[in-house]
Amino acid sequence: MKILKFVLGLALMILLGFGVLLVVARFSDGPLAIIAGGPLISGELVSDETIDWTFVRDVPTVEFQLQEPPRSRTTWILEHAGRIFIPSAYMDTIWGRLWKQWPVEAERDPRAILRVANRRYPRRLKRIQEGPLVPILVAELNRKYAAGMSAEEVELGSLWFFELEPQGSIESGQDD
Repeated sequence: MKILKFVLGLALMILLGFGVLLVVARFSDGPLAIIAGGPLISGELVSDETIDWTFVRDVPTVEFQLQEPPRSRTTWILEHAGRIFIPSAYMDTIWGRLWKQWPVEAERDPRAILRVANRRYPRRLKRIQEGPLVPILVAELNRKYAAGMSAEEVELGSLWFFELEPQGSIESGQDD
């Protein structure tokens, strides 16, 4: 009986600690590893819309936040021809839909902020579902992350890609 009480107490403390971590993350400046965080506040705001994004080609992860809801997360990033893209896989699975709500939220409100190397960039997410970019993005995803994905997964809705296009000013909340 003492062992059962100890195990239940330990499990309760772990759950409580995880709950506290989730609450703290929501009020922090950015995500805590894979746990969604609060709005991206720190970092120089870069409004230049003519950025050559080739510098992220080998950057493993970046932080980004949707304007609504203002939650930040860590994600992979792809670069092709000076343009940037964020992939989201497993979108046709229960786990993917529970864990990754941001892609659906991005389709409702595409305004976002990307943070790379302590610099913030206002962007607009545009979903790529078909066309000549799809096999190129899948190839880059597989090169960079050894993801083992195929273009067919985009057609089936399992793999989503978003291009991060210029947005305009985020300080005023105004769109282009």
